[in-house]
Amino acid sequence: MVKYAGLSRRRFLTGAVGATALGALVACGNQVNQLQNAPYATNAARNASGNAPATNASSINVNAPTPAAGGPAAVATMDHGNATQSAGSAAAGTATPAKDWKLMNQHHEEGVKTFLAQPKTIRSAPMPFTVQDGIKVFEVTAKKVQWEVTPGQMVEAYTYNGVVPGPEIRVTEGDKVRIRLKNNLGDEATAIHFHGLLIPNPMDGVPFITQPPVNPGEMFIYDFIARNPGSHMYHSHMNSAFQVTKGLLGAFIIEPKDKGAYPAFDKEYTMILGDGPLGYTLNGKGFPGTEVVTANKGEKLLVRFMNEGLMIHPMHLHGMPMTIVAQDGWVNTPYKCDTVNVAPGQRIDAIVECTEVGAWAFHCHILSHAESEMGMFGMVTALVVT
Repeated sequence: MVKYAGLSRRRFLTGAVGATALGALVACGNQVNQLQNAPYATNAARNASGNAPATNASSINVNAPTPAAGGPAAVATMDHGNATQSAGSAAAGTATPAKDWKLMNQHHEEGVKTFLAQPKTIRSAPMPFTVQDGIKVFEVTAKKVQWEVTPGQMVEAYTYNGVVPGPEIRVTEGDKVRIRLKNNLGDEATAIHFHGLLIPNPMDGVPFITQPPVNPGEMFIYDFIARNPGSHMYHSHMNSAFQVTKGLLGAFIIEPKDKGAYPAFDKEYTMILGDGPLGYTLNGKGFPGTEVVTANKGEKLLVRFMNEGLMIHPMHLHGMPMTIVAQDGWVNTPYKCDTVNVAPGQRIDAIVECTEVGAWAFHCHILSHAESEMGMFGMVTALVVT
């Protein structure tokens, strides 16, 4: 059983760590019934102890799409579980309409319970490759699939090899690399740009500038040497504002030959930020479908932030600072922060020294990307240190 040092069960369940901690706790192997037996584990129990009866939970649609499911424009006016929030609803001099705090609590809690009950995100393993004449060969297919962004919310996604994000491509500095792209989208041309990599101009992946478009049914082969180590990306550069935000994106990691050239860490986690047709997402999923990040006390966790969206996302970790050690693949002078701005196209490498046991909220701090009056959604997860 996970223990949270210095934190009573009641305070853990109802205090500042709140709902995200519950999700992280269960995600680490505990059962929902352990939480249900705790004092004030539900709004019903809490409200029954106070001045008012609990709101009827049957009125709540816990599987409602995330408010951002229709893209960034959906944020200003959102319908999250039968309750509406409008960014500009209160005119100057007009009193804000009274809110149903019990219903708000209920929605927040039901979202967390959905997070607890759903299987956690299982991201695909790094992309497999074959070796031909000393060249690492990767097969990449662009195709459309139905993708589950949040539990029960299926949307059309454009994918590499059927998943969002595409499988991570991982090689070592100096490797000879070949990418064989097959376009199975059916009705659109495409191409792959290797964002941040130092490669020959004909391999840069921009239709009509460095190559012809890869039309439906066609294949294009990219050949290059992995020269510059670091956190990079691969994504479409054809109709890219649409194709990338629909899912044609992935991480491209070049490990350094000299491991001592990069700060030491014990484990790593890549977090690809997204916004657009799939909503606000972390690794292709929106809360409560996001994956819990885990570490053991004392470990150094490397988080590779990659922004494949159209907006800046200031990523904020509760409880512990992050040490920023690289930007766009280039090691820099380390500095500490708890919130780091990640602009579109940027990659930020942060190392977290996991000194504090507990479940710590980890989210975009443009709060309209993460939480409404009807609960958390979108770009929210938790770092659980045990």
